Amino acid sequence: MIDSDLTLPSPGTQLAPTSQALLGLTVLWHPHPERVGEQAVLSDQGLSWQLNRFLPLFRAPGAAEGLPLGERCIGREPIVLERQGEDVLLRIPPGRMQVDLNGQLLEGEHLLSRAQLAQGAVLGLGGAVLLCLHWVQTLPRLGDTAGLIGVSSAMVRVREQIRQVADTDLAVLLLGETGTGKELAARAIHAASRRKALPWVSVNMATLSESLAAADLFGASKGAYTGSQGARQGYFAEAGGGTLFLDEIGNTPEAVQPMLLRVLETGEYRPLGAPRNELSQARLVAATDQRLDAGEFNQPLLRRLEAFVIRLPALRERREDIGLLIVHLLAQWQAQTGVAVSFEPGFVRELCCYDWPGNVRQLANVVRRAALARQVDDSPSLSELLGVVVGVAPLSAGLEVAGNDANEVTPVRRIRLAELSSAQLIDALEQQAWQIKGAAAVLGISRPSLYKLLEAHPDIRSADAIDEAELLAAWDASGGELTACASRLRTPSEALRRRLRALGCVA
Repeated sequence: MIDSDLTLPSPGTQLAPTSQALLGLTVLWHPHPERVGEQAVLSDQGLSWQLNRFLPLFRAPGAAEGLPLGERCIGREPIVLERQGEDVLLRIPPGRMQVDLNGQLLEGEHLLSRAQLAQGAVLGLGGAVLLCLHWVQTLPRLGDTAGLIGVSSAMVRVREQIRQVADTDLAVLLLGETGTGKELAARAIHAASRRKALPWVSVNMATLSESLAAADLFGASKGAYTGSQGARQGYFAEAGGGTLFLDEIGNTPEAVQPMLLRVLETGEYRPLGAPRNELSQARLVAATDQRLDAGEFNQPLLRRLEAFVIRLPALRERREDIGLLIVHLLAQWQAQTGVAVSFEPGFVRELCCYDWPGNVRQLANVVRRAALARQVDDSPSLSELLGVVVGVAPLSAGLEVAGNDANEVTPVRRIRLAELSSAQLIDALEQQAWQIKGAAAVLGISRPSLYKLLEAHPDIRSADAIDEAELLAAWDASGGELTACASRLRTPSEALRRRLRALGCVA
């Protein structure tokens, strides 16, 4: 991964320091999907704010009016957010509303550190609404850059940089981890430029062989190399006056790096075996996830490539965008398959709390696998979908408790069966949207063991044993939201869904 401080930064790429940033709340999940991505930027005029069913007002970027969260599962008594320097103190009111932070249940007062806010804290309200609490360094604004989805300050800045550089002839170097959308950004630069009607040519430099890389890039005359059967057009000629995207630029064969430098300096190149130079009119955009300031990469070439640098943020650096990306991916799934799929808030919480080393590409793959599983009424855990054993809420590490008398935060996971209390079982089910598989994974026990605990628990009922009139009344009172209904009835959501389907309440 490249450290952008080691290359020449483009104008305006540095975000405001935390001390100058505002506190923001972004809707990660909501019973009404169209509200995902709405934001409330908390005014810095005061140091204390209230969060409840009615306050603050959340609005989509560019919207004139805002709306409160408004869900009945969210209490009227406010959570108080108090800024203390670069930390934020949360005061949770006593009451029936479940409040969790990064998957851990909260009560009393809890301090969020600067570091936790910098990576985005996932706040769950009433088992149905998820918010991301984070710093805002750039005020929200509309973005129309195709494919570059997000309301975070980081993505606002990327879209601004693309608009800034698109209509120039400057070479652009895109930096970012794998899966952050570097090719999408390159295509956006081309689409926003005056070259948009001209060719777009994409080359993966890692696939070029040492012996034929020059011919691939610059072309060759007939007989210029062994096996050549005729004149060959290179990628520069193919791009013409359009855009040539050199992906994985850090893997460029060493022999052609000086040739690329020559093109960037003079615009000239010579096809292999040709009697004269050709003039390139193509605009160069390059991308890499490597450090180019070390090793064998041609440093003068790097200086030319970084005429304008755009760094694509990792997904863990823009956690407030995860809910919006999930909604977008599910809409894509419906458009491609004709099947509408919804996720439970507990599963979305897992997705939002994971750090995604493979970034948006990895998230997209997991969402598609989960959507496929949901079509057959399966609800795999995040660990199963990733294919590896992972912590379901890595953000919980380092949670600070304010005051010596404050209640400790007890993670509801990895508990021995003999030590499991009745309340902990309920808490795990609430956290995982009353899904058996998720609750078993959080508790670190098998599903057969969990079923035995459910049968013995005095407050948990089988969906089939609930009176039809009571079930329908709970369904209406929950506003047609499965997790809220399961919580109200104290019954696992999978079996409840089957019972509701038999009654014609859900498809």
